[in-house]
Amino acid sequence: MTDRLAFPRDPATSSALAKAATGVSGFDEITLGGLPAGRPTLVCGGPGCGKTLFAMTFLVNGATQFDEPGVFMSFEEASEDLVKNVVSLGYDVQTLIDEKRLALDYVRVEKGEIEEAGDYDLDGLFVRLGYAIDQIGAKRVVLDTLEVLFAGLGNTDILRAELRRLFAWLKEKGVTAVITAERGEGSLTRYGLEEYISDCVLFLDNRVEHQITTRRIRVVKYRGSAHGTNEYPFLIDDQGISVLPITSAGLSHSTNNDAVSTGVTSLDGMLGIGGFYRGSSILISGTAGTGKTSLASHFVEAACRRGEKCLYFAFEESPAQIVRNMRSIGIDLEPWIASGLLRFEAARPSLFGLEMHLARMHREIENFKPDVVVLDPISSLRGEQGEVHSALLRVIDLLKSRGTTALLTNLNSAGQMVEGTDLGMSSLMDTWLSLVHVESNGERNRGLYILKSRGMSHSNQVREFEITSSGVQLVSTYLGSGGVLTGSARIAREAADAADALRRTQESTRKRRDMERRRAAVNRQIAELQASLDAEEDEVAEWLAQDEARENSYLNERDAMATRRGAAE
Repeated sequence: MTDRLAFPRDPATSSALAKAATGVSGFDEITLGGLPAGRPTLVCGGPGCGKTLFAMTFLVNGATQFDEPGVFMSFEEASEDLVKNVVSLGYDVQTLIDEKRLALDYVRVEKGEIEEAGDYDLDGLFVRLGYAIDQIGAKRVVLDTLEVLFAGLGNTDILRAELRRLFAWLKEKGVTAVITAERGEGSLTRYGLEEYISDCVLFLDNRVEHQITTRRIRVVKYRGSAHGTNEYPFLIDDQGISVLPITSAGLSHSTNNDAVSTGVTSLDGMLGIGGFYRGSSILISGTAGTGKTSLASHFVEAACRRGEKCLYFAFEESPAQIVRNMRSIGIDLEPWIASGLLRFEAARPSLFGLEMHLARMHREIENFKPDVVVLDPISSLRGEQGEVHSALLRVIDLLKSRGTTALLTNLNSAGQMVEGTDLGMSSLMDTWLSLVHVESNGERNRGLYILKSRGMSHSNQVREFEITSSGVQLVSTYLGSGGVLTGSARIAREAADAADALRRTQESTRKRRDMERRRAAVNRQIAELQASLDAEEDEVAEWLAQDEARENSYLNERDAMATRRGAAE
């Protein structure tokens, strides 16, 4: 159901036809500026689809936002009832009436009291309506509901003529008019003529699918102007009416090279730039209990610490429950909620239809203008897979066009392949983190790995991570003989390796001590042998000295004897 119309940025320059802005969020975008100014617009649909509220919104916004007073002429509800009914939308109609910026007029028409005789015309209505317009200088007019005005008229020719007179009279007055009409059998309206003589026709629908109600609006025709032609979901609540424009956002999103932290330092290290790209889309998938919300909360806390605004859409847990649970792992989100940086929007998937959830998210994003948006988990959204995929694609396109970083969590079905997701969202994501349970030795541990992260290098390792009282902590990869070890197997292997290392250290120390002792013993032996050798050398030297002395004494004595012998001769 994606609209192929590419809306220009400046609707005022796209057409020469003057427009009267409705102030309804999203609607002015799909009509390129609003309703045709000075012309009548027909708003038709079944009961409960929001025709009267749309018309009243058109008037109230005209008076408060565009300084265009308006007249509401009702043929079905009394003025007092109308004032009370629109209070639920936050409209203070009575104050606008007192300030002469709005006029309400109730024309009572009872079919049983009308007797058709002679000519039938709307001159009395023109006088009454013209007076109300002149009294406040009205620029906008609402007639609600058209069928009641002609309830007692059975002549089709007169009906057609008076309808044409009514629309022509409104054009002559130069007012922008909204006329509401009930849906007919086989046609948009009961008489089947109003849609042909109206310059603009809006069709409102209140549809029930899978026991869930969704309101939709469609621009059936718009003379003199381009417009979105598809059905658009719209939301009615205490903040008024908002329409979700479903456009085919082109693939022309701007990029950003800045890195934003994941909130987990070790996970930042696994990503090549130290985190996610700002404005990118991140998917965290895994089975129940793998820690998807915990990682999302880390990311939110890190963003809030940077002073960024975060919008958290929760579909399974209440904000109080998330805050309590995250506090148990050392993440306190309460201060960020109090500071206004973090806002939770929680609703059960069954509370609204898919399109209503989409319209609600669109409106909250436009109003809050967050830097980070979390959808937790997208797997809770109900509807056909193709419809859910299309709805999420619109949200992602919206966030990318705004430069908002989006983090989506997805609950994988048991036994589902890691490379696939139930909603087929993986191909739309810039970064995809897969959380798994690793079963070994009778226990289950958590593992994380990065399946892809566009535009950056990243780790291809499976990392075990623990959820502790200090938050998520990644454990270094430990490879054993049988592969990656986790949990108690890793702890036991680490302990065994540490014991082996200790034993090796002790053995090395012992061998070094033995060698030192042996070296000392050898050195002592060498010293003793050297001492013995030195002693022997001394003895030999002494003996030689004594022998030399004896030899010298002998020679001296022999010489003396020879001398004496010669003397005697």
